[in-house]
Amino acid sequence: MKNRMDKLWAMQVFTRVVECGSFSRAAESLDIANATVTASVRNLETYLGVTLLSRNTRTLRLTDPGERFFHQCVELLRHVAEAEAEVMEQTGSIAGQLRIESPAAFGKEVIAPLLAEFGQQHPELQVALRLTDHPEGLIESGTDVAIRIDSVNDADLVARPLYQAHYVACATPSFLQLAGTPQHPGELRAARCLGLFRKASYSPAVWSFSRNGEHHELLPEGPVHFNSTDALIDAALADMGYIYVLDVFVNPLISKGVLVEILPEWSTYGRTFFSVTPKSRFVAPRTRAFIDYMAGCLDAQRRIPVGVQVSLEHGRK
Repeated sequence: MKNRMDKLWAMQVFTRVVECGSFSRAAESLDIANATVTASVRNLETYLGVTLLSRNTRTLRLTDPGERFFHQCVELLRHVAEAEAEVMEQTGSIAGQLRIESPAAFGKEVIAPLLAEFGQQHPELQVALRLTDHPEGLIESGTDVAIRIDSVNDADLVARPLYQAHYVACATPSFLQLAGTPQHPGELRAARCLGLFRKASYSPAVWSFSRNGEHHELLPEGPVHFNSTDALIDAALADMGYIYVLDVFVNPLISKGVLVEILPEWSTYGRTFFSVTPKSRFVAPRTRAFIDYMAGCLDAQRRIPVGVQVSLEHGRK
């Protein structure tokens, strides 16, 4: 602890322990050994001459001096990050590692195809994309930005709406030539409709269509159902039936004519995709650049629906 850089690193380790609520989780988040975390905090306490953390085999809590020091560390580290970002922005440099967490389907179908161009814009940036339908805490996992769906109720996160998606019914041109293009939801044959499972269920979700006070629902009864959006789209591309998916996953295919939207004049339920960042963290230029880039790309492919009913249904893959 003889120089400022050592102190700064020790403060970073200490705040991460507090935020993660565990030495081991902090070590995992920082990608360092448990012993390094323990030694860093112990050295910091020795240097300050106070106990910052009261710990036993089961609990970890801040002492009164630790509480005050923690809040001061958070502010100090925020100022350091801001100073570093200001210098990097002046040089036009966006570098380092950007860690992104995303629902599997959105990450695979939407984010991954855009990373090549984003990387070309920022050649000194390294992107790590984690696909999961079981999100973790952003600080605990060391994540810079995550994608969430429908709502963000965590007071420790800052959310920015990225895209308001709506469900579309669609199929391949060849399948429509065989099965017909319905002009009304009542003309859809359930036996030709492929479903997407509801959360923790083998029952497909209901399709819903509304127009001018008229409402229709359909339960898919086709030959296959999935809990995966990309598997469902693959089945449609194999001419197996009609599908009902969020437009964000099929907009490029519809634009190319590979899939054809049916019943476009009918409104469907919608879901909102958000980017989220930790409230306690300064948002680095690389994170802001990614969020702005994604928002721009999604805006460019946005197709205005006739009407959207916003649903807060959770758990769709």
